[in-house]
Amino acid sequence: MTPSLTMGHQESQNLDNINPLETRDEDFVERGENDALNDNNDQDEHSERSQSQQAIDESDSSEDEVAPRNTIGDVPLEWYKDEKHIGYDFAGRKITKKERRDKLDSFLASADDSKSWHKIYDEYNDEEVELTKEEIKHIRRLLKGKAPHAEFDPYAPYVDWFKWDDAKHPLSNAPEPKRRFIPSKWESKKVVEYVRAIRKGLIKFDQPKEEPRFYSLWGDDSSSADITKHLAYIPPPKPKLPGHEESYNPSLEYIPTQEEINSYQLMYEEDRPKFIPKRFTSFRSIPAYENAVKDSFERCLDLYLCPRVRKKRINIDPESLKPKLPNKKDLRPYPFACYLEYKGHQSAVLSISVEPSGQWIASGSKDGTVRIWEVESGRCLRVWEIGEAVQHVAWNPLPARPILAVSAGADVLILNTGFGNEEEQKEIKNLLHIGTPTSDDSDDMSSYLSWLQDEQHDCIRLRHYRTVSSVVWHRKGDYLSTLMPADILLAVLIHQLSKRLTQRLPFKLHGLPVSLAFHPTRSIFFVATKKNVRVYDMLKQKLIKKLETQLREVSSIAVHPAGDNVIVGSKEGKLRWFDMDLSSKPYQNLDCHRKDITNVAFHRSYPLFASCSDDDTAYVFHGMVYADLNENPRIVPLEILRGHTSSDGRGVLDCTFHPRQPWLFTAGADSTIKLYCH
Repeated sequence: MTPSLTMGHQESQNLDNINPLETRDEDFVERGENDALNDNNDQDEHSERSQSQQAIDESDSSEDEVAPRNTIGDVPLEWYKDEKHIGYDFAGRKITKKERRDKLDSFLASADDSKSWHKIYDEYNDEEVELTKEEIKHIRRLLKGKAPHAEFDPYAPYVDWFKWDDAKHPLSNAPEPKRRFIPSKWESKKVVEYVRAIRKGLIKFDQPKEEPRFYSLWGDDSSSADITKHLAYIPPPKPKLPGHEESYNPSLEYIPTQEEINSYQLMYEEDRPKFIPKRFTSFRSIPAYENAVKDSFERCLDLYLCPRVRKKRINIDPESLKPKLPNKKDLRPYPFACYLEYKGHQSAVLSISVEPSGQWIASGSKDGTVRIWEVESGRCLRVWEIGEAVQHVAWNPLPARPILAVSAGADVLILNTGFGNEEEQKEIKNLLHIGTPTSDDSDDMSSYLSWLQDEQHDCIRLRHYRTVSSVVWHRKGDYLSTLMPADILLAVLIHQLSKRLTQRLPFKLHGLPVSLAFHPTRSIFFVATKKNVRVYDMLKQKLIKKLETQLREVSSIAVHPAGDNVIVGSKEGKLRWFDMDLSSKPYQNLDCHRKDITNVAFHRSYPLFASCSDDDTAYVFHGMVYADLNENPRIVPLEILRGHTSSDGRGVLDCTFHPRQPWLFTAGADSTIKLYCH
């Protein structure tokens, strides 16, 4: 083997710069050229001389070359390493990648193929190319240090381009300078300095990276990382940017009350908020920040003392991170099919309520009527003509008191449905009878509310000074709360039916309330404003917790029968599940509806909850709450119930569950009520 035919590492790099194609196997020169090139060396020299005249006539222009199949141009192929294709052909179709063989398979294939020594892999077009005889001749000449074309003469005679005809003197008649004949002393001094610096080790050359002779055949390339000799720069964590709380004039909901400020003093120092929002009239009135030097010093300590380590990213399939949801068949029963329709209203049904035993259902409509239906047959049993749109209906939670609370305009009517035995009816008539019209003088409420006797419907009429949007019963059946969202001071009123008493909520409301709810087992009251949900203890008369909804506007609220979990619906189609024992921030965010959520509801005994929206749909979810505090609630979407049609831009206006069966009632703007069963 002659040394000139051995292709080293540096020569292979020069070959790559000339030809963009990469050799597929490293034994291209070691095996192929040693066997084939040496045997035909003399013949190739003779053939080159004989074909020199023919090669002169050939053109080297790019027009004669075959156009590449890939049309991406100068785009780096690294950009396609994560894709399934490497580019596009002339027709615009994707050029899919071929399955690459490992080194062991390619070695075995090359051993069986006698022509593998003159095959190379074209990475640009993802195909194998077999070199022609002309290309092999060019490679041989390059390995020998010759020009690729045989017709090129490196020792051509010199051609003097200057015309010396009739010229007496050369171009310049000046004598030759002395420096052209004497070596430069300055250059020799610089060379001596460089030699001494190299010997002392002051100047070091970059050593060529040696490729390992052996490699792990079955190893993972991703696990082998290049160890750098210098420390890698790791950027420090960025500080938290200021938000609405740091504004000089924040909104009212960001400013804590005096009670909250006093409660901060009872907290530990690490749990205490570092910044308390305040309001200022202008920038000039803002004082200097007293903790500026302290915060800067703590930030410097964090940057100096906090250890930062570059951790290796683990290759994890994103699909494996998704929680495994149980099968829907294992979560039955739940409502999924429409079983019955209740028709009779002439306009949109705004509210529905189911009797505690589940035998009857009451509905209030925009046409000014209140109807009672039999659940199993769909027969209308009774109709009340109220005279104006009925905003809300609520059945008393006690089975022994079959009375109905109806809000229409500024009045709340306590209607006697007529169900029950004689003793219960006698007790209800005495409860709903007022001898003379009385007004509640407690807490100076006489100018805001009046207790009146309605002779037309033989019931009690609570006349408010503003429109009442909703009515909520207490679990004992003697108290009910009314909501007037147009006023902040007297927005929430609590009435006692047996004593004819009315009192305002003894708390300051931060914002307009939109929904109310009583705790199912404890003396706790929930008030939902447009931004937050505040939880009050009615016995101790203090604020227990403030739930941050992170929503633009809250529309409805529902409390789990166990009392530790709350769901909140918004007018942007989003649901928030709160675990009150866990945090004041949402435990689960559900973005399900495309339009406003009108109501949310929990089932009393089954692990189900539902939401209805103006997009004509109602969503049913599985919400299992465990007694073990170490186990989080399990929330699974089950079914999307359709069937209602929109009217005046409104869809499903209300939904509620049957108290004993896994059935769901929905009221729509199309003046119908639907029953969905399992």
